[in-house]
Order: sequence, then structure tokens, then C-alpha cells
Amino acid sequence: MPESEIFREMPLEDVLGDRFGRYSKYIIQERALPDARDGLKPVQRRILYAMHHEGNVADKPFRKAAKTVGTVIGNYHPHGDSSVYEAMVRMSQDWKLRFPLVEMHGNNGSVDGDPPAAMRYTEARLSKIASELVKDIDQHTVEFVPNFDDTIEEPVVFPAMFPNLLVNGSTGISAGYATDIPPHHLGEVIDAVIMRIDKDQCTVDDLMTVMKGPDFPTGGTIQGRDGIKKAFETGRGRFVIRSSSEIEELRGGKRQIAISEIPYEVNKATLVRKIDELRLDRKVEGISEVRDESDRNGLRIVIDLKKDADEKGILNYLYKNTDLQVSYSYNMVAINNRTPKLMSLPNVLDAYIGHRRDVITKRTEYQLKKAQEREHVVEGLIKALSILDEVIETIRASLDKRNAKDNLIERFAFTEEQAEAIVSLQLYRLTNTDVTSLEQEAKELAGKIAELEGVLSKESVLFSVMKKELKDMKKRYSDDRKTVIENDIEELEIKLEVMVPQEDVMVTVTKEGYIKRTSVRSFNASNGDGFGMKDGDVLLYQKEIKTTDTLLVFTNRGQFLYFPVHELPDIRWKDPGQHIANLMSVNKEDRVIGAVYIRSFDEESNSFFTFVTKQGMVKRTAVQLYQATRYSKPLVAIQVKGNDEVVSVAKTNGQASVFIATEGGYGLRFAEDEVSTVGLRAAGVKAINLKDDDVVVAGICIPEHTDPHILFVATKRGSVKIMGINEFDITSRAKRGAVMLRELKQSPHRLAGALLVTVENTVAVTTPSTTQLVDIAELKPKDRYNNGTFVLDSAKVGEVINVSIEFKSSRLV
Repeated sequence: MPESEIFREMPLEDVLGDRFGRYSKYIIQERALPDARDGLKPVQRRILYAMHHEGNVADKPFRKAAKTVGTVIGNYHPHGDSSVYEAMVRMSQDWKLRFPLVEMHGNNGSVDGDPPAAMRYTEARLSKIASELVKDIDQHTVEFVPNFDDTIEEPVVFPAMFPNLLVNGSTGISAGYATDIPPHHLGEVIDAVIMRIDKDQCTVDDLMTVMKGPDFPTGGTIQGRDGIKKAFETGRGRFVIRSSSEIEELRGGKRQIAISEIPYEVNKATLVRKIDELRLDRKVEGISEVRDESDRNGLRIVIDLKKDADEKGILNYLYKNTDLQVSYSYNMVAINNRTPKLMSLPNVLDAYIGHRRDVITKRTEYQLKKAQEREHVVEGLIKALSILDEVIETIRASLDKRNAKDNLIERFAFTEEQAEAIVSLQLYRLTNTDVTSLEQEAKELAGKIAELEGVLSKESVLFSVMKKELKDMKKRYSDDRKTVIENDIEELEIKLEVMVPQEDVMVTVTKEGYIKRTSVRSFNASNGDGFGMKDGDVLLYQKEIKTTDTLLVFTNRGQFLYFPVHELPDIRWKDPGQHIANLMSVNKEDRVIGAVYIRSFDEESNSFFTFVTKQGMVKRTAVQLYQATRYSKPLVAIQVKGNDEVVSVAKTNGQASVFIATEGGYGLRFAEDEVSTVGLRAAGVKAINLKDDDVVVAGICIPEHTDPHILFVATKRGSVKIMGINEFDITSRAKRGAVMLRELKQSPHRLAGALLVTVENTVAVTTPSTTQLVDIAELKPKDRYNNGTFVLDSAKVGEVINVSIEFKSSRLV
């Protein structure tokens, strides 16, 4: 043979594309996807046919599974024995199939994911309902094709007396296609088929009046009827499957959650282990023990609760964070007309109805042919009995059987078939009784032939036969629905108390941005002294709050950081905290200016955040707007324009007054409600009318009752004084304000900061090189025109850059 005929040069991409295309076609059509007509994959069909062909059926004794696997491999499916056995085992598992197609003796696995026993130990046979799939296969109802080695034939599809694709569902992954069809209720599916037969233009809404949705063998509750409807309409849809559970009361006021049904295809052992891990890791509070009490009577998982535990909250947390609740996505892909298609419910029903119409037509043609052949033979026998003496005489005069048949055909005009029946007739049949029975049989055959011809001639009659058979299947096999269907998917509200143990902690924030939470025990052990902080840093916020609270940290650039307190780093009192930049991505320009804790956003309906900026803007926004579900990065608190920045932020109740202090020594006080509430991204309104070279150095929100509060101010030159806040009348915003310092021509004072204090407070006055503590009780009140008392020499230690209240060592409540 010439070399050119042995080798061909082809581009590699063409060869790979061609070979992969062939492989893809094979695994799509011959391995992973079910046929829309009988709902079976090829390996499943071959297993069931091998068992049927070998007589391994429900009314016969069980047979070793290994024998069936060997038959399937040897005759129909030339693949590994493990894949065949695994497919057989799955068809026997009543937690996977709504109606198992194989009955198996021995260990066939478990809902815990335990593997089945080896096939040499187990025994199997067809289930009763599986025989209904194969029924009438010997009546030329379906096409047969040669097997892989052309030694015998195998069916392309089963006659399928019931819609197995919907009843038992299917799952599989092939090249470019995947399918996920859940099981449905047999009675409902049959009712839907009958409705589709009677009204071929019926809508999905019509079908859903009889076919509610999936019905899983493991029960449970489906939420999301709209997702089911979408799946029925398009082939794709999503719904939620939730476990069935109830709260059981025990002695001593204790309670437990008892779970009796889990979602479809969820591994029970893995589920129990996951719940127990959540308990051990303290990700959910209130669970004392988790036990699997399942036995031969059914599934039962018990979750023991601690006293006073929030059982509803715990259950919602488990629904959200474990497989007690799962999402299921319809993907109704099946092989229809040798092509993988995404099919709607009407498409699937039409494919099944069309298949059954072909099956019943072919079965009727087969039965009609047999009936006509028998009628022809019976006619010959009756005719022969009427001329019995002549027939016997002719046969006795013949040389052999062949000669007798030829003589009968020639003398009496019998056909070959009639002559064969006559010469094969036994002597006892030559009685008057037999003549009568033959005449009765002929009459019955005539009626049967007329009936069969009616089925073939009228489609309505054919469909009536189909409906009768389906109703008979429903009567014999349908049972109660196992899965409950609810309209809506319930939104799971999880209280923080369920996930986090409620503990008191000390939370601190420094001006440089270091944050931490410290256990009260660590705080008490140090007696509040020796706070861990870097040199030059200032403690900006210290508060004893709960782990279930939320801390909002605000920056000068108008952003806020959202920290659930239980997520803050737990650090000893004497150790420095962790910088906010290590907890989320914060710009270098951001400086911390304040922090506020929130116990419950729901309880803050009458609370506001009031912001004051350096350029004299003020903004008020409802606190509830600052609740966040995603907080991995800084969020917008106020829109800051140009070079402006936030000076202060405070939580108010709508009854406070706002005091603005400027570097030039002006102070303005106005009612909080003069500022309208706006959204998160608003910039606010004008708070004070600044001179060209002036800026705001402090914004103070003064509560409604201000009797013990004193205004403390410090100048850059190191002078301090205190004044009664009532020195400033409440006016309206956007004015210049009243002076707080006496104007000096040489070295005038410029305000460094202002604070609202009490006589118990100590204030830290900070310069670049030192910090001077000022006891408020030692200062005498001054009027607005007094420049105060010097507490340090700015010429020696530098100008004042910050003033802040010094936190005392005693516990703050």
C-alpha cells in the first residue's frame, strides 16, 4: 500500500476538534443525559433491560447483583463494573428516587453517604414499578439496535407506562450540558399528562393546578412557587428546600429542635458534623449538644438548647449557614429527538405523550396482526371441522405432513397457515365442544380486531386507551405527597445575639487610628492604668459596651468605618491596638475624628448624626441610614467638597443645640432642628458665616439639659479658660457669631480647640513636644472677653495642636 494512503498530514487543531466533537456527542447522547421519553440514561436502561431479559423481576427470587453487573458488561455496556454497580445501587436508594426501580437486599448505602457493600454481597431484582417501564417491550413497541459487538439487540428506549423523567428526576453532567430534574409526585404528573392530552394548549398555570411542584423522597418544605413556575415555563428556575423541624419542650423548661426531614441529596452525617462544628467554634450561641437519633423508624436529628436560648434565631442561623436549607436549581435538559434540549414542562409532557402514542400505535398494530392471523387460522379450523371426514380421508391418503398440507390446500383451498394448523390438530380437539369454543373464539377475535382497528383509525380512541392506562398506574402506585410547597421564600433574619455571646468589653480608639476591644477582666487587672499606646498618640474614645453592639468610626474625609464590636481585635489593655488600615483599606489621608457605638439601629429611629466641617458646613442625617450589610471598605458619611474636612460628629436626638467655635475666636450656637435631615451623600448647609481667613476648629452638640456642662477653650499660645455655655444665646445658623477672645494687636490669640466639659474632667493640652493636663475644677470661669490663663509657654514647647478630655482609670459605664 502506498505510504500516502497510510498517513495523512492534518493540522493538530482539526484532529483534536474532530475527536473531541465525537467524544462530546457520545457522552451527551450515550452517557450523561436522560431520554425525555423514558427518563433513563443508557446505563440505567441497560441494567433494567438485562434484569428483565433474564427474568430477574419482582415476583421472582432475588439474584446476586454481581451476576446482573456481569450480564450488563458482557452484553450491553462495555465499561467498568463499578460504574454499572453504582448506577444500579442509585436506582435502589429510596432517598434518591421517588420510586426506586431496583429492589436490593443488603447494604445499598445510606443517607449518611456510607458506601454500599460490594456487589458480591448484595442481591437485586427489578421493582414492580420498574417492570411497568419495560412492559409491552416484546410487542414491537420500540426500536431495537445491535449491541456493541453485534451479537444481540438492545432497546433504544423503553415503552414507559409512566413519565419516569418527571417522577424520578435525573441529574448529570456532560460536555457543555448539565441536567438537574427533581422528582415529582406520580399522581400529579399523571394528572398533568391527562390534562395535556385533553387540552393541548393548556398553560403552565393550568398544569400547576394539578401538578404543584417537586415531591422529594426525603420530604422537606419547598419555598418559592414562582421559581417552580419559571422552571415549568422555561426549564430553569430556583427554589429553596428547607428541613422539617419542630421545637420540643423538655422537663425543667429546656427545649430541643427535632429535625425529621432534611433537603434532597444532603448528606446527613456531614450536616450533623457541620452543626456541631458551629457549636464548638461558638459561631452560634445557645446549643448544648447535637445528636443523630435516626433509626429504622426514620430520620431524626436532635439539637439540645441551653436555657433561655432563642430557638427561632438559632434555627434561622442554621438554615442560613448549614444544609438544613439549600437552594435547588431546575435545569431540565434531556435528549429529545437525539438532541439535548432545555425543556419546559409542556415540552416534557408532549415528548412523553408523543412517545406513548407511538408505543400504543405499534403495540396495537402488533396485536391486530396477531389477532388477524389467529382469526384466519380459526376460520380454517372451523371449516375443517365442518368437513371433517373429507379432511381425515385426505390426510390418511397423504404420504407425509408436507404432502398432507399440499393436498389440503389443493382440494379445499386452505392457506398454508390453515393447513399447518389442521395437520397439527390433536384428536381430542375433534369434539362438538371444541367446535363451539372455536366459534366463540372467532367471535371474540372479531370484536378485538374491530376494537384494535378503532384505536388505529381514531386518535381520540388511542388517547382514551392512554388515559385509561395512566389512571390505572395512578390507582396502583400513587401515594401521599411527601414535600410541602409554600409560596414565598422566607427572608432569614438572624439576630446577632444568636451568633455572638453577649459580653461587656472596653473599646478604645486613638487619634492615630489604633483600635481594640479589651475584656473587662484585663481592664480591671490593670486598674485602668498603663493603656498601651504609641508615643505622641491620644486616646480619642473609650467606652464599655457589649460585643453585640456596633462601633462607627468617622474620619476627617467624610467616611465612616463600620465595625461589629465582636469582630474587633481582642487585645490586652496594656498592648497597643491594631491600626484601622489593617482591618480594611483606608486612605492615608484619612484621620480618625470620632467614634459612636450603636446598640440597635432599630431603636435609633429618633436619632441623628450631626457633622460640622472646617469650612463651616453642618449636616444632619438619620442614624438608621448608617446601618450596613457590607462593610469591608470605608463608606460615605458626608460629602466633603474641595479642601474641606470634617471637624466633629455627634449623635443627637433632635433636641440639642449646635455650638461652632472658630480659629478666629468666634462662637455661634443654634438649634439642631434648624438643620434639615438629608441623605448619606449630601454635603449639608452653611453653619456659620466665616471670615475669609477663618476656619472652624470645633463643633459641639450640646444636649437639651446642659446645667453641669462648661465650655473649655484653649488657644494656640497655651492659654485656657472655661465659660458657661449659656454665655452664648441660641440664635440662627449662618451668622458670624459672638467673640470668645479679646482681640490683641500683637501676637493675637488663635483658638486651638474647644470642648464641653464638667468639673470632674481633666483636659490634655498637647503641643508637638509635650502634654499639659489641666484640671477643670481648678479653673475659674471667665467671661467671653477674657483671654484666659497660660498653662504652658508656646515659645518653648510649641503651639497647641490638640485638646482632648483625659480618660480616667476608673471604669466607665
